[in-house]
Amino acid sequence: MKKSSDPRACPKVPAPAHPRRRRELLPWQTPKAAADDPRARAQVEAIMASPGYRQADQDVAFLNQDETRGVRLQIDYLKPELLLQQHAVEHSIVVFGSTRLHEPEAASRRVEGLQQQLAADPGNGELQRRLNAALAIKAKSRYYEQARAFGRLVAQSGRGPGDARVTLVTGGGPGIMEAANRGAFDVGAKSIGLNITLPHEQYPNPYITPDLCFRFHYFATRKLHFLKRAKALVAFPGGYGTLDELFETLTLIQTRTIAPLPVVLVGESFWRQAVNVDFLVAEGVIDEEDRELFWYAETAEEIWDGIRHWHRTCGTPLPDNDNE
Repeated sequence: MKKSSDPRACPKVPAPAHPRRRRELLPWQTPKAAADDPRARAQVEAIMASPGYRQADQDVAFLNQDETRGVRLQIDYLKPELLLQQHAVEHSIVVFGSTRLHEPEAASRRVEGLQQQLAADPGNGELQRRLNAALAIKAKSRYYEQARAFGRLVAQSGRGPGDARVTLVTGGGPGIMEAANRGAFDVGAKSIGLNITLPHEQYPNPYITPDLCFRFHYFATRKLHFLKRAKALVAFPGGYGTLDELFETLTLIQTRTIAPLPVVLVGESFWRQAVNVDFLVAEGVIDEEDRELFWYAETAEEIWDGIRHWHRTCGTPLPDNDNE
């Protein structure tokens, strides 16, 4: 005999309680009556306004104490980690480079503006210094387009722009990092930006996937995320920040703290002057084999072909159009 689903068939079973509402308030849902103690309401309000009464995970002042740094480190790491997992990001290609290397048109405008200022004040040594630096930046602005082209190549690997297994990641800033994110943006692909909180105002570049643009409190957790999924580090000409990431990665590879990965220095003429590795070998402060931890490249195609060749040689081919 078929059982009835009509609740009237089980008259002894009460209706389920509402998940939130009650028909009668519980004693603690209303403050003490003023008739019993006129001062009670003000005292309760003072208690509820006290920092000690704030729920710990909603108390920013508490979370910013030195004693809670361990908790902050955990959540600084965990939030990006969970979002990267949700977006199915398995591997990353890390791109670094100067925030000052803008597209050629912007570099040209900077030079022209300084030339006009110097023409009006030809003896100004500071203006001449700035112009010389702007001319040097303009000469290297071609790397903006190479970084943008490289971003497109990474984004089109695997099954195309919708495939986030290999995703481009940058520091999230302007210049070269913007260019790389922009290349992925050009073809409708996801890309990642790992920004950092600094004492002065800053903006992420506009080409990062919004859900994958993270702002870290600690450089340590940011660095961890740069390398946790990294399958290559590509360093375009840059300053302290680029050198920091480059040398930290090379040190970790040198000491085998992490598994070796391709390190590509883009712009051989720049890098040979910025970092004289031959001198370090000759001075005996690094070994001959440490010179083989990286190589030079000039174009987007050279960079990507070299990275794929390195991984095929190691038996760890990346998901790309030639290998699925």
